[in-house]
Amino acid sequence: MAKQTGTPRELEASLLVNAAGMLQSAKENCTARSSALGEALAYNRRLWSIFASAVADPKSPLPIEIRNNIASLSVFIFHQTLEAESKPAADKLSALIRINREVAAGLRGSETA
Repeated sequence: MAKQTGTPRELEASLLVNAAGMLQSAKENCTARSSALGEALAYNRRLWSIFASAVADPKSPLPIEIRNNIASLSVFIFHQTLEAESKPAADKLSALIRINREVAAGLRGSETA
């Protein structure tokens, strides 16, 4: 069976939806010592670290306004992640989940992901 590849935007959207799903699952089963919570937060942080690095590259083809928006979102994501790691609570994951889903929807050109 041949492996299908999509555009970079489709891949990014898929990764964001996957991260949102992991965070949602961790939220539904949130405990202070949950390995699923730690894994979901680490995965999401790595994903956003990649996005932040990409937009910080002076050779990025994205317009400066979009680059700045992604950088700002990344800082917010990192802050929220630290909060969720230091004081685990299900409600701290909601913003991370919502942002991932909304950015994925934007990448896909739809209203929901």
